[in-house]
Amino acid sequence: MTQAALKVDHLTKDFGHGRGIFDVSFEIHPGEVFGFLGPNGAGKTTTIRHITGFTKPGSGSVSVLGLDATTQYNQVMKHIGYLPGEIALPVNVSGWQFIHTMQQMRGVKDDTYLNQLLEMFDLDPSGNTKRMSLGTKRKLAVVTAFLADPEILILDEPTSGLDPAMQAQFIQFMVSEKRRGKTILLSSHIFPEVEATCDRIAIIKDGKIVSQVDANKLQNKDVKTYELFFKTVHDRDLAANELGGAKSKVGLKVKVKAAEVGDFFANQLKGRHITKLVEDKFDLESYFMNFYRTDKVFKTI
Repeated sequence: MTQAALKVDHLTKDFGHGRGIFDVSFEIHPGEVFGFLGPNGAGKTTTIRHITGFTKPGSGSVSVLGLDATTQYNQVMKHIGYLPGEIALPVNVSGWQFIHTMQQMRGVKDDTYLNQLLEMFDLDPSGNTKRMSLGTKRKLAVVTAFLADPEILILDEPTSGLDPAMQAQFIQFMVSEKRRGKTILLSSHIFPEVEATCDRIAIIKDGKIVSQVDANKLQNKDVKTYELFFKTVHDRDLAANELGGAKSKVGLKVKVKAAEVGDFFANQLKGRHITKLVEDKFDLESYFMNFYRTDKVFKTI
């Protein structure tokens, strides 16, 4: 079995008064994009600080490519590009000076990939960091996090502070990095970027993982539902009675599982006045909010 690129094993850090992370476990496989979903304060950044070696676990462990993230921090960081949620740049230096410092620290001597990043994110790094806008600082942090072309990307709320156009550009960047085989941990509460890129998703609530789901399975046609719209309430009720899986009747429509739609059209269409068929697409935001409105226990799909 292939070694996990990143493994969080029963990680706990208790800050008291219910704050911290508790028995957090997940693995990210090489070349996988793993979404870490939760609101501010749920435990996403605390978990990431353990992965990058900035915080020592109370119990449990974190490993990156088989290296212990706490005791082998220097070796781990050679393989990681880390984009923190809050950007803290040195003051009174130019963007170019900061980039060159990061190049020296990471041993980068070829500017080819750097130039690609500067063009991709439309960044002119000639200004002083003290006078840069939040968006420009964010783009500078993105470029310096990735200029060494690391194999593992740790992204904590990566599009925070970027305008909508740059947010879309960043999503395209993640998609292209995924195609290149990068392993990515994406911590976010922005659903479109998670849906567009992630293979698996973990939802964290109050410092605990409450769900781990396979994004492909969630959107699989076998679990999709459709809305059938009928001309009359009578037709709707007849269809609902004939469709054993139809649980919801609203107005002139019936929700039905995809597996039952084919049988209905093949055998029960006669005499039913259907006006429209609409796919009821999976909604990650609704799925997520379902866990935050209830006390649901851990679920794996």
